Amino acid sequence: MRFPVPPAERIVLVAGPTAAGKTALSVALAEAVGAEIVGADSRQVYRRMDAGTAKPTRAERERVKHHMIDVVQPDACFDVATWREGAMHAIGEIRARGRHVIVCGGTGLYLRSLMRGLFEGPARAPALRARLEGQEKREPGSLHRQLGGVDPAAAERIHPNDLVRIVRALEVLELTGEPISAWQARHALSERPFETLTLEVTLEREQLAARIDRRARDIVDAGLVEELAALRADGFASDLEAFGAIGYREAGLCLDGRLPIEDLAAMIAAATRRYAKRQLVWLRGQMETEPVPSGDVDRALARVRGFLHGMESGAGTG
Repeated sequence: MRFPVPPAERIVLVAGPTAAGKTALSVALAEAVGAEIVGADSRQVYRRMDAGTAKPTRAERERVKHHMIDVVQPDACFDVATWREGAMHAIGEIRARGRHVIVCGGTGLYLRSLMRGLFEGPARAPALRARLEGQEKREPGSLHRQLGGVDPAAAERIHPNDLVRIVRALEVLELTGEPISAWQARHALSERPFETLTLEVTLEREQLAARIDRRARDIVDAGLVEELAALRADGFASDLEAFGAIGYREAGLCLDGRLPIEDLAAMIAAATRRYAKRQLVWLRGQMETEPVPSGDVDRALARVRGFLHGMESGAGTG
């Protein structure tokens, strides 16, 4: 599919672990350089899921135009390919207006797909997916073990709790007779549609943990459980993929009577800390980044201006 984006376009990526301060930095940078922001968060795409997804505030969206936030309902089929298509169109439109692009988010697969492309595999097979998901429900952990037996390279890369990617890997194997790792090796993620500067927002471990704890309390106080209850009451199934997100998964346990409400914030914080660690491991293993201390707008802005205006041609590109 063709997108209205010229080759070697320069864009800035702002990455890093959850709660590190990516949104605040992106907004400040966008205001300073005349940019719009493309969200790269796999949960912020869902409408009506606000309390638990740390979307940019209304004030931040009024200061800077945001894209790829609140684009589908929670029961929509939404994957990395869908996000990339929307993001590429948004980038083309932004550049057509003469504005710069800042991509902000912590979903590593989204960022990588933008930088290096996606391999084209077979179309989804809903019946096959339903069968695999049913197996996982009956025997938790069985799909990752199965993947390890038929495609150990993929199983090593995919976290045992990442059901979406596990199902996709098994789906590709069953539909094509070839493991997804072989498809990916052939594609080699070789597309390079952009020159990119990737800023990694950094924070001391203790400070990040404290922010995560505070965010967990804040989202509970913001009405996370009530928000999920309202969505269920409106007919959204409790087992939707969107509701497997950190926060919503734990809130669901509260609604089902399996977790005391007083333990909710602590459980969300613990899950978020584990997720932040995985984000960092993935990011540093997959992408070349330039660390920027959280809140250091001046340092980040100097680097971004130099990159966008070609003062350091080729430096820091992805």
